Amino acid sequence: MVPDLSPAFCDRLRDAFRSTGYDADGVVDLLGTQAHAALGRGEPEAARRASRDGGPLGTLIRLFLLGDAEPAQAVRAALGPLSIEDAVAAELVVADGDALRAGLDVRPHGDEEGSWWVFSDLDADLRQGAPVPADHVLGVGHASLSLVRATSRRPVGTLLDLGTGCGVQALHASRHAGRITATDVSERALALAAGTFRLNELDVELARGEWFGPVAGRRFDQIVCNPPFVVGPPRVDYVYRDSGLGGDDASALVVRQLPSFLADGGVGQLLASWLHVRGQDWSDRVSAWLPRGGVDAWFVQRDVADPALYVGTWLRDAGVDPRSAEGREKASAWLDWFAANNVEGIGFGFVTLRRTDARHPELVCEDLRHAYDDPLGPESAAWLDRVAWLRANGSPEQLLATSFTVPPTVLLEEVSEPGAEGWSSVVRRLHRTDGPGWQQEVDELAAALLAGCRGALPLLDLVSLLAFAHDQSADALAAAAVPMVRELVRHGMLLPADWVAAS
Repeated sequence: MVPDLSPAFCDRLRDAFRSTGYDADGVVDLLGTQAHAALGRGEPEAARRASRDGGPLGTLIRLFLLGDAEPAQAVRAALGPLSIEDAVAAELVVADGDALRAGLDVRPHGDEEGSWWVFSDLDADLRQGAPVPADHVLGVGHASLSLVRATSRRPVGTLLDLGTGCGVQALHASRHAGRITATDVSERALALAAGTFRLNELDVELARGEWFGPVAGRRFDQIVCNPPFVVGPPRVDYVYRDSGLGGDDASALVVRQLPSFLADGGVGQLLASWLHVRGQDWSDRVSAWLPRGGVDAWFVQRDVADPALYVGTWLRDAGVDPRSAEGREKASAWLDWFAANNVEGIGFGFVTLRRTDARHPELVCEDLRHAYDDPLGPESAAWLDRVAWLRANGSPEQLLATSFTVPPTVLLEEVSEPGAEGWSSVVRRLHRTDGPGWQQEVDELAAALLAGCRGALPLLDLVSLLAFAHDQSADALAAAAVPMVRELVRHGMLLPADWVAAS
């Protein structure tokens, strides 16, 4: 059954939410920061207590955020001008004796500019532990939020949200994209996404179909995609996570096909998973997914899970107890498949792709499993800028003629050990304190060279001065400096001086 979230229904529900203050700020204001934080950790009792005297807003919080059964009269008052009869007909609420429970998940979701509401299906916790159905539409979860943070927000004309689900990526895209197209294979997902867009008064083109089929022959300035990337046997237990393709073929398909749907210079960003197969480097595996030429690619690995942990996590995510008969049967088949295919781990991360006509596109695979706080979206956009600059200015002669600056966010860390003649440096490490927190070890001469990068002298002059001071060959130092400088520029630890002046 597909819920009917008509324009008139969404208009009345929006009026109810606005009149009660059921938005991101209103919920935090009523609950307080401590109870709200506890709710985010899956600990609802503090929020339940804080909402007791919250009037209609408290009713909506308990109904939709806590999954409580609420008196029908209280729900009627909170949802007005939307009638209870219409709310039940649209699956928004369901009867529970004389009370009402939420039938759909509809909750505020905000960013620094404001707040939206998002329709999705109730997760396993709010379904009193029952497994979710096969056509379950996932809400705003950790994976979707991580893609939100990893997506570039520079203004674009057209954007495709491939596999929109509840529509959260399209909501964030509305901040920077002129026209948005959202697709999904699931009829139920498109119905809930349409409700999300109507509720927030957004004009989004919707199309149903598998993968890129609904947009065949079209190109976009930006594509975002949170595909059904769960890896394992080729089956579909849950549409939101399973593609029906075996192993990591779903991620491979998107990476392989996405560039052909980008406009010239267009950027695609997606979540992806890849297998760690015995005897094979993960970077070789994902690199083989790319089409031949025409695309810059940056693969960032954020985590690697062992097969047993991976299987248990996804079983619980669907509300299946790994200790139950169903859980044991599914886990056994899943782990058998991993063993038969020599899978030692499952990698997870982000992929940034840019369509380019360059003769030598950039391909970088990097492990970023260390902790950092900054979102990756601005960094991905800046990474593409730096790659383009290096392509145009990266010859040894051009680099040596350029004046560089070490950004103020880059520090030099030194680790020393005591010796017979005092402290002796054993490690010198550049550490970028913003973005992904890149680090790179350097020797004494490199540290001295970078100390001179203040935007005043070209690199060649600094190399010559350093060679004279240390009685070294200038040509040899220049040859050693060029690849180091390229790597530092690529990671934003050394920038052309005119960039810094322009900013």
